[in-house]
Amino acid sequence: MPKVLAINGSPRINGNTTALINTVFEVLNQNNIETEMVQIGYRDLSGCKACYSCREFKNNACIYYHDEFNEVFAKCIEADGIILASPVYVGGMTAQLKAFIDRACLVNRGNDQPLKRKIGASIVAVRRNGALETFNAINNFFTISQIMIVSSSYWNQGIGRNPGEVMDDAEGIQTMKTLGENMAWLLDKVSKT
Repeated sequence: MPKVLAINGSPRINGNTTALINTVFEVLNQNNIETEMVQIGYRDLSGCKACYSCREFKNNACIYYHDEFNEVFAKCIEADGIILASPVYVGGMTAQLKAFIDRACLVNRGNDQPLKRKIGASIVAVRRNGALETFNAINNFFTISQIMIVSSSYWNQGIGRNPGEVMDDAEGIQTMKTLGENMAWLLDKVSKT
């Protein structure tokens, strides 16, 4: 059974980002795809130190074990699909998701690309502005990591401020459902090759 891991960069446990992820998960689960969400937005996750030890040791891990990066990165390696999701903070993704991406990029590239050809999707929760910039920044990680990006009927964003308000964004919710359908379709095609 294929598995999709969602990494939630929001500090809100049950905020709008979670609601968007869960909307995609509903469709994936209906298609017999296992799902798991890891919330990193409220954790102390430090950025990359550019020490390049990951290239030296080649163990699919960062040398710094003081936080949960290595545990989450190992889950990415095990998953068939990866969703990276964030609310927009000051026009971009949360600091925690950016820290994860920076470290994951270096560990992946320094260890013969264990994330290569996985299926990836970005999700953005936004109140007003910055969704497209955040969407593109997450997709930059996917492209440099050779992760295949799944598209939807619109950019993968939902609009809302207070927890739960994103569910009132009918177009955003439909975009998430279509994203789930497209991700399930692609995972099925890839599993048959």
